[in-house]
Amino acid sequence: MLKYLRKYWYAVILAPLLMIVEVYGDLSIPKLVARIIDEGIAVGNEAVVQDIGIKIILLTLLMLVGGVGCAIFASIAGQGFGAELRKDMYQNIQKFSFANINKFKTSSLITRLTNDVTMLEQLVKMALRMMVRSPLMFIGGILMALSINKKLAIIIAIALPIMIVAALLIAKKGLPFFTRVQQKIDRVNNVIRENLVGARVVKVFTREELEENRFEEANNDLMKTSIEGLNIMMWMMPVISLIMNLSIVAVVWFGAKLVGVDGFEVGDIQSFITYITQILFSLMMLSASVLNVSRSKASYDRVKEVLDEKTDICNVENPVCNKIEKGKITFKDVCFAYKDSDGSYILNDLNFEIQPGEVVAILGSTGSGKTTVINLIPRMFDVSEGEVLIDDINVKDYDLKSLRENIGMVLQKNILFSGTISENIRWGKEDATEEEIARACDIAQIGSFIQALPEKYETMIGQRGVNFSGGQKQRLCIARAIVKKPKILILDDSMSALDTATENKLRNALKKEMKGTTVVMIAQRISTAQNADKILILDKTKLVGFGTHEELLQNNQVYQEIYRSQMEVKANE
Repeated sequence: MLKYLRKYWYAVILAPLLMIVEVYGDLSIPKLVARIIDEGIAVGNEAVVQDIGIKIILLTLLMLVGGVGCAIFASIAGQGFGAELRKDMYQNIQKFSFANINKFKTSSLITRLTNDVTMLEQLVKMALRMMVRSPLMFIGGILMALSINKKLAIIIAIALPIMIVAALLIAKKGLPFFTRVQQKIDRVNNVIRENLVGARVVKVFTREELEENRFEEANNDLMKTSIEGLNIMMWMMPVISLIMNLSIVAVVWFGAKLVGVDGFEVGDIQSFITYITQILFSLMMLSASVLNVSRSKASYDRVKEVLDEKTDICNVENPVCNKIEKGKITFKDVCFAYKDSDGSYILNDLNFEIQPGEVVAILGSTGSGKTTVINLIPRMFDVSEGEVLIDDINVKDYDLKSLRENIGMVLQKNILFSGTISENIRWGKEDATEEEIARACDIAQIGSFIQALPEKYETMIGQRGVNFSGGQKQRLCIARAIVKKPKILILDDSMSALDTATENKLRNALKKEMKGTTVVMIAQRISTAQNADKILILDKTKLVGFGTHEELLQNNQVYQEIYRSQMEVKANE
């Protein structure tokens, strides 16, 4: 984690140096106060009181500069550390494959990027302040106390082990709760996220009470776990204060008997009490720092888990950066299983070839692997066995960025981002002109609708596209894929929300305006599939048919059953 502080090296150096200035003042003042008592007040020497008083004031101002300066630079280092760490985590998440993303819950990633990073930020600030101050005050206080009276120092030797044992026992009981607290925060965030994302579903099914109960349960669980941990940790301050106050009583009791012996004066008792307070208080702060380090360990482990997660899809050495020229797609003996599954294949022994410029529809029952097939083409997943080729080159040999830039993909879940329509379309092509955006929208059959809007292409899209219908969102997502003019266009059930007339217009526009583009689409309706050049039929993880509508209707039993079932429904309507 230290690498995230490199940029702020000056703050990491200056904060401890300024803290040393403050500690120097803290350790010097008690002896000056003792001199005021013994050399000034006790003998009525006002000049000594004024002289030493001025020195204390100047020393206090120096401490102010040191303390404030240390706080400023510790904050710069802590906040900078958090920003760099969060950036690195976010960049690593952006590299995740679909398999990596599936490993972490969205709510957990949000907690790790926010709450857990904040915990580590605070640890850095504490390390540059309290974890510098406490050891210096502890060691300096012991040395100063010994210089005053070695016999009284025995009190410190007795108090310290008792305090250390008490702190360790309390820490051992309390620390496990803090790991659980972070997990409970994950759960609360997950409930909140699901409720906010599915707010409309909750209202439609009038499940507000159920969701309130879910949140209350998670929230109360977090509260109870936090309180359990804090109830144990709260013993730290009273126990240490008790030991500290008993030590002060002992110093006064035994110190009074030593006054006048070997030059030991009343002022020395006062300064010794200050030093023993500083020693024990610094030990308490050091204990609190160690506890915070241990507590932050839970956050560190969760952050490191994200940083250490290596994407299972990355470039080979010397990848092919060529553009996809034709758009030919070949599946050779392809098998696929999810890495976190029991090893059962989702796809089994797939062999087929899609020629450049062909429109291929994929049909199959739920769970037959349709979406997995199309995700293998742009390497969202890697095959377990066999190979996927584009223009006779294995997709694993392509440069990932180059591969995906040449493939337009519309996912099953239509995601739009906050911003204008044109900004969303430019996700497909950053430097797309207004004419290119308009053309893409016309092909996607959304152009006339946009032109009718008051702000046209500068119309703001609400969060998750809330101000657009399902069909409009689908067409905007299709336009976003079309604007990049890909050689391969993949549509994952991306016309399901369109009426038949709009779908026919869109399909005809794709055929006319995007000649030479290979289109692979998942379809649910025979009416969509039958106009494709080829239809690919999946059933129970296997390829059971590949051909034209007429060929399959004549020779393929699975396709015949799908056709009959849909035609019967249509006839009944």
